[in-house]
Amino acid sequence: MDHWFQRELQLIEEKGLTRKLRSFSNGNESEIIMNGKKFLLFSSNNYLGLATDFRLIKKASEGISKYGTGAGGSRLTTGNFVIHEQLESEIADFKKTEAAIVFSSGYLANIGVISSVMKAGDMIFSDAWNHASIIDGCRLSQAKTIVYEHADMVDLEYKLRKSHGDGKKLIVTDGVFSMDGDIAPLPEIVALAKKYNAYIMIDDAHATGVLGSDGRGTADYFGLKDEIDFTVGTLSKAIGAEGGFVSTSSIGKNYLLNSARSFIFQTGLSPSAIEAAREGISIIQNEPEPREQLLNNAKYFRLKLQESGFVVKEGETPIISLLIGDSHEAIQFSEKLMDEGVFIPAIRPPTVPKGSSRLRITVMATHTKEQLNTVIDKIKKIGKEMGIV
Repeated sequence: MDHWFQRELQLIEEKGLTRKLRSFSNGNESEIIMNGKKFLLFSSNNYLGLATDFRLIKKASEGISKYGTGAGGSRLTTGNFVIHEQLESEIADFKKTEAAIVFSSGYLANIGVISSVMKAGDMIFSDAWNHASIIDGCRLSQAKTIVYEHADMVDLEYKLRKSHGDGKKLIVTDGVFSMDGDIAPLPEIVALAKKYNAYIMIDDAHATGVLGSDGRGTADYFGLKDEIDFTVGTLSKAIGAEGGFVSTSSIGKNYLLNSARSFIFQTGLSPSAIEAAREGISIIQNEPEPREQLLNNAKYFRLKLQESGFVVKEGETPIISLLIGDSHEAIQFSEKLMDEGVFIPAIRPPTVPKGSSRLRITVMATHTKEQLNTVIDKIKKIGKEMGIV
């Protein structure tokens, strides 16, 4: 197989799509150490800085002290602790739903919901820019998947209107899209779901802890929290821990517990992750200042790049996509930034469409104004050197 692997890797390299791991010597703080060198980190999903917050670290340590390092099995056999159920209750309260169920990752949550709820004969309407875990869930479900153009409600309605059958219909969308940071047009989606008798599922991975009152997410941001059938989220981004969840009705939770293979056959989430997540959710609800700082940082950074002539999509989330286009140029830009002590990886196909390679910049609440200005100046300098602006 090694000969075949080598040929395939050579083709990947010729397209400028080779990927490699980079090792940090500390956590996802605003400044990291990699290969003995300091870098300003502007690519992390640790939006509120909670993944390195001493309070979450303390709670994680307490979880290990009381319950050990692992769950020891699936939650339906030996891996269900009291704290699993406490976390689920707290997520439900946070999201203002009847119930919630915790998975070992957001990826497993997405494929678990879609593949267990949707069956052969059903129809899924999926945004073209949805996360890979949604795409994989659609494939596993055996339902007919109809992809609509990104955030295009005219196209979605056309495809809903043209689709006939007795099966269930599900509209599934990211709440905040992970590459451009734009927000799904949820009010229009809700209106179409009602008109065409469809259910709604949102992947709120990048909205939880960021948008809405107390960081409750996309549905709360639009005042539509009672209109969503399934909200999937992650505990690994703004919340600062690890794992995924689905907030839904009580009967919906019971169905997933009995039918979602990625729940039934997964090992339960570790005690340290559970306790860290519980603390993160509590902090998000009781301390609005980090979230406000995060959104202010994002607004400032985005505006300064736009004023400098870069192609940056409008928005308000901490995901700022600086479009380059060519994958080789995107890599070159990223490498020049590394030479300047800034870590922002290039994002290339197949993660994004061909011809839309970019720098995916994410700001955190913990970035200082000085750090923001330093990185803005370095991006402007390299952009001029490369003829991008």
